Amino acid sequence: MSRISIDPITRLEGHGKIDIFLNEEGDVANAYFQVPELRGFEQFCVGRLAEDMPVITNRICGVCPEAHHMAASKALDALFNADPPAAAKKVRELMYMAFFVTDHTTHFYALGGPDFIIGPDAPPGERNILGVIRKVGLDVGRQVIDCRSRNHHVIKTVGGRGIHPVAGLPGGWSRPVTATERDEIVGIAKQNIEFARFTLKIFDDIVLKNRVYLDMVTSDTYSHHTYYMGLVDGQNRANFYDGHVRVVGPDGTELVTYHPRDYASHIAERVEPWTYLKYPYLKAVGWKGFVDGPDSGVYAASPLSRLNVADAMATLLAQEEFERFYETLGSRRVNGRYQPVHFRLATHWARLVELLYASERMLELAQDPEITSPDLRTRPGAITGVGVGCVEAPRGTLTHHYEADERGVLTRVNMIVGTTNNYAAMTMSVKKAAERIITRGKVVEEGMLNRIEMAFRLYDPCLSCATHAAVGRMPLRVNIRDVSGEIVRTVSRG
Repeated sequence: MSRISIDPITRLEGHGKIDIFLNEEGDVANAYFQVPELRGFEQFCVGRLAEDMPVITNRICGVCPEAHHMAASKALDALFNADPPAAAKKVRELMYMAFFVTDHTTHFYALGGPDFIIGPDAPPGERNILGVIRKVGLDVGRQVIDCRSRNHHVIKTVGGRGIHPVAGLPGGWSRPVTATERDEIVGIAKQNIEFARFTLKIFDDIVLKNRVYLDMVTSDTYSHHTYYMGLVDGQNRANFYDGHVRVVGPDGTELVTYHPRDYASHIAERVEPWTYLKYPYLKAVGWKGFVDGPDSGVYAASPLSRLNVADAMATLLAQEEFERFYETLGSRRVNGRYQPVHFRLATHWARLVELLYASERMLELAQDPEITSPDLRTRPGAITGVGVGCVEAPRGTLTHHYEADERGVLTRVNMIVGTTNNYAAMTMSVKKAAERIITRGKVVEEGMLNRIEMAFRLYDPCLSCATHAAVGRMPLRVNIRDVSGEIVRTVSRG
């Protein structure tokens, strides 16, 4: 049996590798999507003051600190029994929408988009943001940079600091939005809407109007029929900041809708010996391995998943794109809602629908008269002992679970981040792509390996966010070899 390694994998946050094993005939026998890094945040947060978590956990990742800051703040609301005033929730969501715009823009133009804009078989040195700018023009490059710059300005203004926000508090937010800042943000949100529509037009022109790309998007190579997860509001519309978690099956039937604090009743986590990243699955269905279908507890929590669980979008233009998305990809309505789309490469399109929604929602919030209210804090009450906070990170549903003693010192921390939710689905996607792309008699070329990487890249994984603690332990095995490479002794712990 021979092995093909893609190490490191590219255009993602964090570090990972893919090992593909071929049988004697040259077909794929198995493929492993491995995460060799361990961050350990769940463990070294134990013993710290709970109130510090919004500032500590946003250091997990420099790409999505806003998501961890927000989930931590919401967990503290519950832990300290302090429901924020309406104005505080709106200010939080306003900053969060600016973050979503920057993050989705980054993935499309710098991480996932080059595979389509430059081409999946182009030389690796060209499949990057610089290659994208050369292909679509300097003006587009300026628009991308300007979009990220103006929204990071909003994050710094509202969140109190660039990159790692500091404004989140138990029960609210530490600084109000001034009238001058509000007027500036309104203008930025309007620019975001135009940029989102412009980006959707690029996707139309480059992908949807290209028969080769469209066939690739809708091919079985990148398709899986799993359960889907995402936050929805009271009308079952997609929501990134608040709501209940909804899970639907491969046929679109609702399995469950639950309050985020009840996540442990519905989600279990599995550990495999060859990776530091855990595999969550649905308790009600059970773990059946890396397989599709309604009998498998595997689920996805991604931009595509959020659209699949939602009955609609909450803003006008995003709703129009939502309907076009499902109509174009052949979905039909059953009992008033679209059936799920299972083409995983369509996640790139779903991400752009969300980009438009976040832009529109940002404008709605900026124009809300309450956004400049100074009433931003509910005083903390008695410590409840347990706090769970949940938001939709760009990569998927993010849950922070804290337990603390009567002094507010943390005794247990658990996090299930978007990428962790998607790990089983990513593992399946990598294996299936490898099986379809590498077959006996074919010479394995770089472009083929990149098409396999596309199977995980569509999920926009953040592996540095996702690896924390393996059931509270850190297994270690040391192999001692002699000069010929033979193992003479193994020392293990855990």
